[in-house]
Amino acid sequence: MFRLSQKKLDQSNGEKAAAPNAFVGLRSQLLPKEFQEAVEKCPDGCEIVVSNPDCLHKFQMIIKPEEGYWKGGRFVFDVEVPEEYNFVPPKCVCRTKIWHPNIAESGEICLSILRENHLNTGLGWLPTRSLKEVVWGVNSLFSDLLDFDDPLNLQAAEMHQRSSSEFVKRVSVYVEKYATPRPPVEPSPDEVEEERQRYRRGYGRPWDGFF
Repeated sequence: MFRLSQKKLDQSNGEKAAAPNAFVGLRSQLLPKEFQEAVEKCPDGCEIVVSNPDCLHKFQMIIKPEEGYWKGGRFVFDVEVPEEYNFVPPKCVCRTKIWHPNIAESGEICLSILRENHLNTGLGWLPTRSLKEVVWGVNSLFSDLLDFDDPLNLQAAEMHQRSSSEFVKRVSVYVEKYATPRPPVEPSPDEVEEERQRYRRGYGRPWDGFF
C-alpha cells in the first residue's frame, strides 16, 4: 500500500513539476508570431523595443501621444509575458511618472484586458487575446479608453471632476517634468579647458570629440 501511495505521490509531483515547463513551451510557441504581429500593427505614436531578441517575453512600449492631454510626452511601459501565458495576461507597468486617472503614479495600470478572473464576463483577459490587443489597449488609455468613472488614481479623477483646467495644468507639469526628453548638455568652454588640463596632468580620460 505504501509503495502504491508513494508511486502516486511521485507521479503527482512529476506532473506538477512538468506543468511550468508546459506553460513555458506554449509561451515560446506563441510569442514569435504574436510579437511580430504587435510590431507590424503597432498604432501610430507607439513603438515596441526589445533589448534581447532571444527574450521576447520582456519588452518595452514607448508611447508618444499625438493628441489629447498628454500630447508631446514620451511614456515608457515595461511589458513582461509570464510563463503561464496565454492563460494569464501579460504584466504591464508604466515607468514614466504620469498624472492619469487610470495609471497610478507608481506605475500600476487599470485596464480590463490586463485583469484576471473576468472570464465569465468577457471583459478581462481571455486566452484568445494577443499581444497586439494589449499594445492597442495600453495605447488607447491616452484616447478612447481614458476613463474618469473607473479610476485607479482617484485624486486625478476627482481633480478633473472638480476643475478640468486644474487637471490639464497638472498633466502639463508632469509631462514637462517627467515625460519630455532632454537634449544632452554640452560642456562649456571653461569645462572643456579644465578637463584638458586635468588630462595633461595625467588625471582621467579626455572627453570624446575634444582631443
